[in-house]
Amino acid sequence: MTQTHTSRRSFLQASAAVTGGLMLGFNLPGTLGEAMAAGTVHTPNAWVHIADNNVITLLSARSEMGQGVYTSMPMLIAEELHVDISQIKVAAAPPDAVYVNALLGAQITGGSTSVRDGWLKLRVAGAQVREMLITAAAARWAVDRDLIRADKGMVYGPKGLKSTYGELAEAAARMPVPEKPPMKDPKDFKIVGKRTKRVDTPAKVNGTAEFGIDVKLPGMVYASLAQCPVIGGKVKSFDGAKAKASAGVIDVVQINDGVAVVANSWWQAKKARDLLTIQWDEGAGAALSDASVIDGTRQALKTGKVLEITKPQGDVAAALKGAAKVVEAEYVIPMQAHAPLEPMNFTAHVQGNKALLIGPTQFQQGAQGAVAGALGFKPEDVTLQTTFLGGGFGRRLELDFIVQAAQISKAVNKPVKLLWTREDDMTHDFYRPVGVNQLKAGLDASGKPVALHFKVASQSVTQRAFGLPKDTMDPFMAEAAVAGYNIANTQHDLVIHDTGVRVGYWRAVSHNMNAFANESFMDELAKAAGKDPYEYRMSLLAGKPRFAHVLKLAADKAGWGKPLAKGRALGIALMEGYDTYMAQVAEVSVDANGEVQVHRVTVAADMGHMVNPDTVEAQLQSSIIFGMGAALKHQITMTQGRVQETNYHNFQPVRMHEVPKIDIVLVKSTEKPGGIGEPATAVVAPAIANAVAKLTGKRVRRLPITAEALKQTAVA
Repeated sequence: MTQTHTSRRSFLQASAAVTGGLMLGFNLPGTLGEAMAAGTVHTPNAWVHIADNNVITLLSARSEMGQGVYTSMPMLIAEELHVDISQIKVAAAPPDAVYVNALLGAQITGGSTSVRDGWLKLRVAGAQVREMLITAAAARWAVDRDLIRADKGMVYGPKGLKSTYGELAEAAARMPVPEKPPMKDPKDFKIVGKRTKRVDTPAKVNGTAEFGIDVKLPGMVYASLAQCPVIGGKVKSFDGAKAKASAGVIDVVQINDGVAVVANSWWQAKKARDLLTIQWDEGAGAALSDASVIDGTRQALKTGKVLEITKPQGDVAAALKGAAKVVEAEYVIPMQAHAPLEPMNFTAHVQGNKALLIGPTQFQQGAQGAVAGALGFKPEDVTLQTTFLGGGFGRRLELDFIVQAAQISKAVNKPVKLLWTREDDMTHDFYRPVGVNQLKAGLDASGKPVALHFKVASQSVTQRAFGLPKDTMDPFMAEAAVAGYNIANTQHDLVIHDTGVRVGYWRAVSHNMNAFANESFMDELAKAAGKDPYEYRMSLLAGKPRFAHVLKLAADKAGWGKPLAKGRALGIALMEGYDTYMAQVAEVSVDANGEVQVHRVTVAADMGHMVNPDTVEAQLQSSIIFGMGAALKHQITMTQGRVQETNYHNFQPVRMHEVPKIDIVLVKSTEKPGGIGEPATAVVAPAIANAVAKLTGKRVRRLPITAEALKQTAVA
């Protein structure tokens, strides 16, 4: 990437706004404000600040929501800047075009793109700064720059000449930005690829880390917002007299999404909110139920416009007609909530035609634009500071709670922290949409698949969130629909069906839905062919070395084919997602009550170049546990437009005692980096389903695989 003087100027304008906000008590593990407190900051490029006190700060364009970017991003800079990672502080970047995620087209953290997008971009930025420091030293010492080297925050020249990075920073910032700085050969990496402790851990352990929920501003008040129990409903009328008369209440205000009570403390606001009397216009959503949503989606497969996910290969109809055996199945994937531990919140301070926003978001530019639009401001008059995120999983790509905070602040003319309850969060999410996948395959006399027709029906998040035109292919709905197997005749179709539910991107997006269908169906084909599921998959992977390698690694590590403890079975699944190849083997048992217990998950992953293997392992573990919840325990149901699940008691994630042993095999690779924050979420469900089917003879084709679902499923 080439940094230009124009982008540097725009960054300086934006960073000035950040600095002002940091003076308000904002606290991250390392901040630009911290550096400025002790020295003057210089900005060789948009990513790296060096203060004359030698503090180096990386402006991270990606939000830290537990996935480790505040460690992996500085590792990339440190490698090329020739410093230890401990010498780099990290601060959140402000909204700015220079920080756009090239893989997503906006300043977004999501899609397992942080390392994929930053891999070259940040290394180039680090190398540029290194070269600018060397050029500045050469000019200062009047020596050939080829005689100068940089190492560990020092620049060394001939005859004992040396200077710190800080001493050269001001001069370096005036040097031309090299477009193509020399880069390290990956074989010479000293930091990238090495296990590195996370830089944000100490602050999170000692309690000094500030999440959005911790933000405080001078004179700040608190808001609790009553929203229609049917998402999309509007206020018809309300009586706020009792609430307004309650202790500590400052005001009761109506905004677009409901009625907010503003008080001196959040608890006062919440208690007074319970005294509101509101008449709602529930709108068209009041007729929705999860059953009607699923039925409508299934019907869409018969009547909806069919879009091609890929160009058909061969002649599927003819191959099916001539097949020795035809296998068909339908898989249903329910709605899911994101349910991050930190409920939705944001702090806003609107003064005149300026707005300051502080809080946890995955979409900085979107938040800036949405608030500017809602308040009638120019985007440049909206300043945004990103805190740590207490979980995101896609929920904090949405902007509703940020706009609400700004509207309430404007209404009361005070800095306001809006905080949702857990129940608000669970019942007013942007849910993972329902998916109905129908598959049909033809087998030849040997059991080999000769034809596959895969039909996907679901709702388009991209259409809702980004205005994708109707009847236009949404690539985020087709993820993992096409598996890596060699089948001569294939057809993959998509039908987009708007159910009326408010839907959003959920961790691993449609990989979760399509991999569950594909990999469950592959086991069904193996059974129809009378083959071992592992051997059957392997027989279809000729010329697919990365698929075959991870499949073999996972199977070998899990002891595929070897005796197991009585009452246990193994299930296997394979997928490519976000440029990462992955296989998982789940070892399960089913107790007398029909409860599924996962004892061990073995995962083999090839994600190309790894930045921090320690983070990679943590992401695999968290993804598997997260995916197990959707596979075995929770879903979102709806009656008369009202979401029935309200808290963790009836939307139970996997508990600590339910976490299986997780064995991880990482492939050393020189391929381009793949994403690792999400794909394991998608592979664990089919691996578990396949093990359960092997153990019980029951094929559960609708998630979650609960004891009740098993009870209602006949032996196949």
